[in-house]
Amino acid sequence: MAITELSTGSFNATRRFYDDKNYPRGIGRSGDFTFAETEIIEQFGVVFQELSAGTRAPATVDEEQFVKVCKGEVQAASDYEKAWVKYQNKTLSPKQFHTVFGRSKTQVSEDDTPSDDLDLDLD
Repeated sequence: MAITELSTGSFNATRRFYDDKNYPRGIGRSGDFTFAETEIIEQFGVVFQELSAGTRAPATVDEEQFVKVCKGEVQAASDYEKAWVKYQNKTLSPKQFHTVFGRSKTQVSEDDTPSDDLDLDLD
């Protein structure tokens, strides 16, 4: 992935981004992202999160484009936008649940419920 050039002043972050809730061992160690995507997310994730949540106003054309991508108005085009969309898809979607017995969940029907016809004295 060739990293797209940003205009001067875009996505200025004061600290690195870490997601201990979803990636307690680190984003790079998860296997969900490439090395380049990990670098983008860790370097600019704080700003990406603020822009996507609306707690920070876009200051440049790149940031305005990023906000449009977050709102779903346009498709992600830059490497930065694609990396953040991928991150959000991994963290905001429900986690897959795997069992030994398969994927289908059993449903309890009325026939399976215990009957009140039994007279049990538990005295």
